[in-house]
Amino acid sequence: MRNNKLVICHYAEIGLKGKNRKFFEEKLVDNIKQALPEGSFKHVKRISGRILVYLSDGAKESEVGDALKTIFGLAYFAFAQQAEQSIESISQKAVEILKDEDFETFRIDAKRSNKEFALSSQEINEQIGGAVIDGVNKKVKLENPDVTLFIQIVEKFAFLFIKKIRGLGGLPVGVSSRAVSLLSGGIDSPVASFLAMKRGVEVVFCHFHAVPYVDKKSVDKVKQLAEVLTKYQGKSKLYLIPFGDIQKEILLKTTPDLRVVLYRRIMFKIAEEIANKEKAKALVTGESIGQVASQTIENIAAISEATSLPILRPLITYDKEEIIEKAKEIDTYELSILPHQDCCARFLPKHPATKANLNEVQEQEQKINLKELIEQAIKNSTVEIVDKSK
Repeated sequence: MRNNKLVICHYAEIGLKGKNRKFFEEKLVDNIKQALPEGSFKHVKRISGRILVYLSDGAKESEVGDALKTIFGLAYFAFAQQAEQSIESISQKAVEILKDEDFETFRIDAKRSNKEFALSSQEINEQIGGAVIDGVNKKVKLENPDVTLFIQIVEKFAFLFIKKIRGLGGLPVGVSSRAVSLLSGGIDSPVASFLAMKRGVEVVFCHFHAVPYVDKKSVDKVKQLAEVLTKYQGKSKLYLIPFGDIQKEILLKTTPDLRVVLYRRIMFKIAEEIANKEKAKALVTGESIGQVASQTIENIAAISEATSLPILRPLITYDKEEIIEKAKEIDTYELSILPHQDCCARFLPKHPATKANLNEVQEQEQKINLKELIEQAIKNSTVEIVDKSK
């Protein structure tokens, strides 16, 4: 395999950002630099509609490719060769590249955004195609060839490559402010966190656990989930919030049917406190309409009233199969299905309310020492720093 020295990164919807595009491009460059293995690149630069990554001599293509596949904002990237912007230099480089490939048929796909270049895209296709026929003795086939050689003429550059590698799309993490994600050990909340990141949100994780009333498996599992998700944003904070005493208070002093709604409301209140501390602007949850008793529209409304922050629910219309499919795609599913004792599953009533009345919920909430419980939970919380580079 050739030792490629350059990667061309094409971004997705950043190109639609108009006057703000520079801000998005610079964040994308920062995220690429953070994601790439140490010592794998010389420098990263922006040109018209593209990000160029100049690789170090010892860079491993597989490691660089794996890193770029975790970067939101990329439509695709390609390991490329650079030639001087002349038809002779491009022809020579085309023959050099294709001599290393095993194929019988090919086509040339040239794009010329630099209109000062003397030849049109079609003329480039024809001339380079002729040079390849002479140089490697292969046949042109315009539909479904064995190999397509892509040529891009942009600004003062000429780039050639034969494979486009699909990116994640979306927006670079960090362009859409910060949010606190309520991360359980289940299937849904990791997927919701991933989708929030895809829209450029930097996510701070918050997990509620019932240790020491249950074992630490749920905490260990959530740490592993946070590690998987952190590869998409480089570095994360994970707040671990003890919730068992709060559940005990709710169990002893409130009506059983509203127990789960009260759990969720207090989680939102604690998450809001963490959001204020982290300068986060929203909360993220894995709720999906009708999936469980607490996720009816009426209950969602009663729970949402507990916080003044906007609540992002990326999965609100997803069905379970769609969520599972996405969880498998992002490598969280196998972790999520490991057995654990979820704090919300403790002391579940036989007949939970599905259409909670907000006034009744607030009356029940008055029965518990809410302020003290929240302060104590936050005081006893711990914070884990999850770093992709470690």
